[in-house]
Amino acid sequence: MFLFESIPWYSWAMWVVVLVALIALNEVTRRWRWAGLAFFVALPLVLTVFVWPHTAGADSSTGTWFHWVKVYSALAGCLGFMLIRYVPRLAKNKWMLTFPALILAINIAEAVIRDFQVAGLQGMHDGVFMVGGSWNYMNGIAGILNLLTICGWAGIIVSRDKSKDMIWPDMMWFWIIAYDLWNFAYVYNCVGDHAFYAGAALLISCTIPAFFIKKGAWLQHRAHTLALWMMFTMAVPTFVTSSPFAVDSSHNPTALFLVSALSLAANVAVAVYQVFTIVKLRRNPLRDELYTDLRSYREVRAANLPAASPAVAPQSRAAEHAVTT
Repeated sequence: MFLFESIPWYSWAMWVVVLVALIALNEVTRRWRWAGLAFFVALPLVLTVFVWPHTAGADSSTGTWFHWVKVYSALAGCLGFMLIRYVPRLAKNKWMLTFPALILAINIAEAVIRDFQVAGLQGMHDGVFMVGGSWNYMNGIAGILNLLTICGWAGIIVSRDKSKDMIWPDMMWFWIIAYDLWNFAYVYNCVGDHAFYAGAALLISCTIPAFFIKKGAWLQHRAHTLALWMMFTMAVPTFVTSSPFAVDSSHNPTALFLVSALSLAANVAVAVYQVFTIVKLRRNPLRDELYTDLRSYREVRAANLPAASPAVAPQSRAAEHAVTT
């Protein structure tokens, strides 16, 4: 294949197993508080003490600073989101509502730094085969644009159903697609031999729930599936490197360039549209929600408002979130 070496049927079958498992575990951990605490507090403590020091050491493909930082930042996101979901006063605290945007920005920035770092590398480094080049810079710029176009965190609410999901109505589908393209390009550029699972399956495992199961909760889905995957791959790094199910990247410079070019084009388009929206509607992206005039925004917000709360007119959203702490 163009992106990867040959993919046997049993690797495709395992890809489906990984995808389904991540979606299922995300559903379990978001619906029941005890499951979230078990997977995102108890399990990491056990792995940190007894497993990862032996499986994710310096000679492992998951032993780099990036993997250690990524697993704990993903877990921090899961726990921070649980505080917003289950502690009502925090869900109304304007400073706490900056946390989801901040942890998302930090995760993107980590990957951007790594993309720029890999640009000058060739051959085996940290147990991973690298083919650095201009595509790393292209995708690094795409990541910066993706970070800068995060908006509307003041409008985060908690869903009225039993799962109490963290809903971000202003996080539109086009931003999510641009993020997916950027993140796949990052994994393909920097950890290419992991990209079949950690790029494609992992990203799709949070995008499917965001589009078809629980709309508006993409960031929560992303944090859960990322934390689950990182915990697994740090415990069993050979799964993506030397197991029978491992799939190697083609390391084709043309493929690397085109994947990053698509990522950059998508994120430029989102940035241009966002600037157009800001100018047209005269909104402050650091304070206001930007996309309140879009039907997808209205549908997500209306579906998750508390039963006793009337729908709020778009022009009133900034005032609604001028909450004192």
